[in-house]
Amino acid sequence: QQRSIDIPIMLGESPAMQTLLSTLRKAARSAMTVLINGETGTGKELAARALHCQSPRADKPFIALNMAAIPRDLLESELFGHERGAFTGAVGRRAGRFEQADGGTLFLDEIGDMPLELQTRLLRVLADGEFYPIGAYSPARVDVRVVTATHQNLEQLVAQGRFREDLFHRLNVIRLRMPPLRERREDIPLLLEHYLKKAAESLHEPTKALMPEARSYLEAFQWPGNIRQLENVCHWLALMGNTSEIRLGDLAEMSQLQAGAVGAHWHEALMHWARLQLQTGKNDVARDAQAIFETVLIRAAMAQCEGHRYLAAKRLGYGRNTLTRKIKELQLVF
Repeated sequence: QQRSIDIPIMLGESPAMQTLLSTLRKAARSAMTVLINGETGTGKELAARALHCQSPRADKPFIALNMAAIPRDLLESELFGHERGAFTGAVGRRAGRFEQADGGTLFLDEIGDMPLELQTRLLRVLADGEFYPIGAYSPARVDVRVVTATHQNLEQLVAQGRFREDLFHRLNVIRLRMPPLRERREDIPLLLEHYLKKAAESLHEPTKALMPEARSYLEAFQWPGNIRQLENVCHWLALMGNTSEIRLGDLAEMSQLQAGAVGAHWHEALMHWARLQLQTGKNDVARDAQAIFETVLIRAAMAQCEGHRYLAAKRLGYGRNTLTRKIKELQLVF
């Protein structure tokens, strides 16, 4: 019986996600190699896991290895294993990832970082189903489905001579593209709800309520780090703060958002927010935007000036009485 895909990061009702999930389900039934393309944080490894758990190999191992995370001189041993005494420090036999994944799926992430000499060995395994562990005199045979992923343009790497063209064609039999979050913005409310709930459960606390202004800001945000960034932000929001509500002011001090190029894209976020408000038929959009804008500025200035209102007012270009009045009107607490 075919399993359903039940991976949180694969949630989405947008056309881009429905197309991806449909292709993924079809690819899962095949034994062919799959190449997954996508930006950092789009969920490439979880797509690979979805492929595995939908496939006839679901009851066999799923083994993952990130090419960029393993030192170059250890990669060969990691992939193919070694015999005792094969090199200094090899005190016993060690099975490599191919052997560990026998009968199942081997996921090679960031395949574009694989050294050329190992690309040759990988090509031979894909062609013959066998390889020599380091120091072995006889080959080992495995039955492994290989799934690879990269955020790089492999065609460009091939043109530059950094990736074998024959290996590229061997890997690129079925191709999946993970859409960035900016191409599936209609999924953001669903993802925010899911990850806030998930974060609350992990902390054994009630799920915090996302207030309308904060929700609008997060829905309009660019999310350069994609779903991984969104999940991290939700966990941060669940962890920080002392109230049961998440308000716009709570976002002003979020280092995750600041690190995600808010400075470069705040005007774009504002544009998205305005369009969302206008599309819903909401009135008084300028008044609401002004309140949000001033709230963020005042919270940032007060934090920077360690709560000194005179200094915060001076940095913002307000008179002290003006700042005090705005804090009262906006119901801000410091």
